Amino acid sequence: MKALIFDVDGTLADTESAHREAFNAAFREAGLDWHWDEPLYARLLDVTGGKERLQHYWQQVDPLHAGAGQTQTTIDAVHAIKTRHYDALVGAGQLPLRPGILRLIRAAGEAGMPVAIATTTTPANVDALLRTPFGSNWRALFACVCDANSAVNKKPAPDVYLAALAALAPFGVQAADCIAFEDSRHGLQAACAAGIATVVTPTAYTRDHQFDGALIELPHLGDPELPLENPVPGFEQRWVDLAALRRWHQATLLQVA
Repeated sequence: MKALIFDVDGTLADTESAHREAFNAAFREAGLDWHWDEPLYARLLDVTGGKERLQHYWQQVDPLHAGAGQTQTTIDAVHAIKTRHYDALVGAGQLPLRPGILRLIRAAGEAGMPVAIATTTTPANVDALLRTPFGSNWRALFACVCDANSAVNKKPAPDVYLAALAALAPFGVQAADCIAFEDSRHGLQAACAAGIATVVTPTAYTRDHQFDGALIELPHLGDPELPLENPVPGFEQRWVDLAALRRWHQATLLQVA
């Protein structure tokens, strides 16, 4: 194991409730009579990407006008408003990182292990989330940050993971050397399609997904002060550390061999 690659939304932090709140605020500001409640938003999460989600919903509720000439302009404007509201929510410190995330990223840095981000969310959303816990210079902690601008096709396509692997290649890292962290079925499919073993930590929005092919599925990564309910496989502790990840990764390599 030579590198860790993290998804963002749902994986680094449980962001989806904030995204939903920001979408609804944008709808009100834009004068749209749309409202996404939790069950609806959970279904809409099957569509990867905020703008794509807006387009999909528009086609569902108003197919006659969803293909009109100004559709993309409207979607771009609503999404920009939504991003502003999301930035305000996250900047207020309402979204702490999930257990184990900060500890693992710091441990990898201390071990000289490159850490990457592979997400299909916008650069603004990534910055809004990470500048609070890591500071304005948060990018210095990551070997590469691949986001919505890095890949044409969003997850479950593997494009953003392939972009991350290309950026990690100068570090002597290949797909088989990495572990990815995801929270959704589409994310898992994307990482697996790129040949990367994947740890899955679902959220309330994704816990009903099927995670066939995951290296391991856990409620979260745990911390000494916020431990998992049960010890992690192969260890007595109730949190994931680099030693546990190395053992699970090695076991996967042995199975392939």
